[in-house]
Amino acid sequence: MKISQVVTARTSEVVTADDPVPRHDQVLVEVLACGVCTSDIGPWLSHATTAPPVRLGHEMVGRVVAAGRDAGRWALGDVVTGLGGDGFATLAVMDAHAILPVPAGIEPAHALGEPVAVVEEALSRTKTGAGDRVAVVGLGFMGLALVQLAKRHAPGLLVGVDPDPARRERALLLGADLVFDPAELPQEYRTETNRQADARLDIVLEATGATGGLKTAGSLVRPFGTLCVVGYHHTGDAKMDMDLWYKAVTVVNGFCPDRTRVMSAMRDALDLVAQRRFSYEPLITHRFGLDQVDDAFRAMKESPADFVKGVLVP
Repeated sequence: MKISQVVTARTSEVVTADDPVPRHDQVLVEVLACGVCTSDIGPWLSHATTAPPVRLGHEMVGRVVAAGRDAGRWALGDVVTGLGGDGFATLAVMDAHAILPVPAGIEPAHALGEPVAVVEEALSRTKTGAGDRVAVVGLGFMGLALVQLAKRHAPGLLVGVDPDPARRERALLLGADLVFDPAELPQEYRTETNRQADARLDIVLEATGATGGLKTAGSLVRPFGTLCVVGYHHTGDAKMDMDLWYKAVTVVNGFCPDRTRVMSAMRDALDLVAQRRFSYEPLITHRFGLDQVDDAFRAMKESPADFVKGVLVP
């Protein structure tokens, strides 16, 4: 098989390796698509030349080409998505208990199970209801996915916040009612101006992964509202904003370490994909070959106006 690996900072190479052999509880898949995730950009940016190569890619869709003895419910030719690793390759193994079938009629690049499951699981713990006033802060891939997923709960108002005008325009096309640059947010959305009609939001979904975005998100939540931290805060101090404490805000950690919960959310999300109530089509803007992994990460880092998410198609 062919597999891409990071050999030094910002440099990958495609090598030939032995085909992986699935264990008794695994399937071997021909990789049809693998999303390029922001959580992988750190190793790509900083990998030391003296360190062993790193293999990345966990947002996979693949066609089953072999199955272990305890994975017989999956037939050869089944197209599946789920949790896995080393997906920047032509072949990969996946846990037979952590995959689901791709909905009929959906192309592989539009059926990545893991990323939408992560977002849906986080949203499910905010208890968004009809009529709630909701904001999404950060309108990259995760934020635009949240806009789509939140819209189905019939919010009374859905606001998108991002400094990038192209991202704000996409949010409007995906269902946001209003969009703002964070520097131009109306004052009534951030502070109490009318005690009888507080304009701040019931639920705020933070999807920036940056301390500044987290602060903006916190300022938008009304007293006794909910802040869900969906963004990945790998860097920065992300200190607790004590205004949240004084407002008695419920803070939800959008990260989920439990595979069973993620798989349950994936099942729900793929049902939405099958029903055309959630679509990757406006989110997958760039496609790359296996020998273009570095181009994919560069596009993610530079984030030009036409970029939302990249997918490798080996």
